[in-house]
Amino acid sequence: MNDRVNSSDFSTTGVPASSLGVVLQRGGEELILKKALDRFTIRPATDFPPQQLSQVTWGIWQRSIPQAKLELFTVAPTQLEEAMAQARAARNVAFASHVYTIKDNPGTFVYLNDQITIQFASEVDAATINSISTAFSLAPNKFVLDIPNTFVFLVSKQATENPIKITNQLQGLKEVLAAEPNILVQTESHYKPRDSLYAQQWYLNHNGGNQLIVGSHISVEQAWDVTRGVRSVVVAVVDDSFDLNHPDFQGSGKVVAPRDLKQKDFLPLPDENETSHGTACAGLAVAEENGTGIIGVAPGCALMPIRSTGFLDDESIEEIFNWTIEKKASVISCSWGASAVYFPLSLRQKAAITRAATKGRNGKGCVIVFAAGNANRPVNGTINEQNWPENILKGNVDWLSGFSVHPDVMAIAASTSLNKKAAYSNWGASISLCAPSNNAPPGMSFQEKGYVFTQPAIATSLTGLGMFTTDQLGTAGYDPGNFTSNFGGTSSATPVVAGVAALVLSANPDLTAQQVKRILQETADKIVDSDPDPQLGLRAGTYDGDGHSQWFGYGKVNAARAVQAALQLRGVTSTATKQVTGKNNTQLAIPDNEKQGIKSALAISESGTVKDIQIAVNITHDYLGDLEIYLIAPNNQQVLLQNRTLGRSTKLQIIYTVRSHPILKQLLSVSTQGRWQLWIIDYALQDVGRLNNWELTLGI
Repeated sequence: MNDRVNSSDFSTTGVPASSLGVVLQRGGEELILKKALDRFTIRPATDFPPQQLSQVTWGIWQRSIPQAKLELFTVAPTQLEEAMAQARAARNVAFASHVYTIKDNPGTFVYLNDQITIQFASEVDAATINSISTAFSLAPNKFVLDIPNTFVFLVSKQATENPIKITNQLQGLKEVLAAEPNILVQTESHYKPRDSLYAQQWYLNHNGGNQLIVGSHISVEQAWDVTRGVRSVVVAVVDDSFDLNHPDFQGSGKVVAPRDLKQKDFLPLPDENETSHGTACAGLAVAEENGTGIIGVAPGCALMPIRSTGFLDDESIEEIFNWTIEKKASVISCSWGASAVYFPLSLRQKAAITRAATKGRNGKGCVIVFAAGNANRPVNGTINEQNWPENILKGNVDWLSGFSVHPDVMAIAASTSLNKKAAYSNWGASISLCAPSNNAPPGMSFQEKGYVFTQPAIATSLTGLGMFTTDQLGTAGYDPGNFTSNFGGTSSATPVVAGVAALVLSANPDLTAQQVKRILQETADKIVDSDPDPQLGLRAGTYDGDGHSQWFGYGKVNAARAVQAALQLRGVTSTATKQVTGKNNTQLAIPDNEKQGIKSALAISESGTVKDIQIAVNITHDYLGDLEIYLIAPNNQQVLLQNRTLGRSTKLQIIYTVRSHPILKQLLSVSTQGRWQLWIIDYALQDVGRLNNWELTLGI
């Protein structure tokens, strides 16, 4: 190995040499990049004050990206390469880098960090890893938690190529299962403010009225008869900023472990002239019961306000979720996503979320909720786009929200005060629940063009009340005064669900995150919207045989029923006294790049409830990184056993247990009897394989 490793040897890789600089490896997928012709970034080698940055002759300084220590410049397209050459020659510039866009993701700019994540095959030893990193001028930085033999490296000044080219060359090594550059993409808050005349919290409880259908609220008053939340249950709200001086965030022990990841301190307050989206979200979830102002869904619970960096690079996502684990958050509310049409998560981002969902809260897992988005588009799917301004999007466009489709989160859609789908609410198979919010035309933010309404324009009027919540004090926020009736989107639905999850954990703190998810889904109200979507004409407001709706998930969250279900599970024992086993030895070919995949079934005849579970799987495949593997219980509940992190491995012989894969805890207490299935899906072309056999052992 030592004789062979040299970065110049790798002209032939999994990516053609001509495409080394334009293919981005990310979460088992390949995204096609294009160089932005009017901008580039530099990383200063020494202090470079803003005054000096504004005076350079090789570009117009726009702003800093502090978490990556980058400075962004714009130039005329014809001057890009010359300007970058001048910047590279400057004494106080460490390097200059192109800025990229993603094909079919207009307005989404990709900035390169100096980090690379490499997952090595299990048999690769430290000496070989050192040889490879030296050959590519990479300096070891840290381990990646919960992904075996995976490390973060820094691209040193001696490197002659950028991180994208380096990672694509690394993909050609048999020793490397996966390699990814750490990219920065700006955050998009899932919300656009909208005027409303109704300054009341109808979404908590109401008895009907103007634009109010009976049952469009979350039935929280009955839940409050049991608990209004306890301080030991901490709701982390991750957002842009928080006005912590607001009276509704006061009280002994109300605010715990605040963090400002943007300013690197512990006061996540709004900047001057900033409208605080986080203040509104936090109020919906946990505003204190103090006799004035508003009341949150879980007023007795504590608030952990976390101000994000504003970018969705690997470091920022890890910082968010590591902080929530360290400071013992119970629920994590995220009313944001990537400012991108198609955004798969990286290995490190997936792992950070899974770690919080499975190892947070002393091993019981944090309950994580994400806003589905406000474009009225699938969280994972294709739409034929037409008539967008300046043809921003055109033709068959693939949409993907990597955060919403992560198997360890709940993606939250929005319903209205009339129990209809909010016109803007994103939809799809990954939606877990919906919650009340406002109604408004769908749209999304593009970094350069600002907020753009998705097409076609909606000609009909949109009915439904707005959400009333906390605002910045005085005139600084959405509305004059301390509150706003101007809030909505899936951004407001998400903290409502976070608040209900906090009430559930207040009633029964022994529940795992997956048990909370199951309770919320099983106790939800099956609201139905038989009308066509006013923009696309789709009809998806009913439920399939598994009780799931593309628009509403498993239904609208119901606080009263969820809290009662949590109480019923208190003290339930989970000690197994007997084991039953089933095995299927039938070999099945795994179809290439076929999203239907294959399903292999076995029957368990013994009755009882699952108290322990393990699954032994034997698969051979040319490239296991193409595969996702699910277990489907007799009640049709699905659990993702294996995501696309196996890279170039060709043989999988593994036993999944509750200890090694805590996500299996969500199947504890389901019925043992019936048809269990292993579902395997190949998501990429060329490589093929087969399921050799699998075995299921249940403790009852």
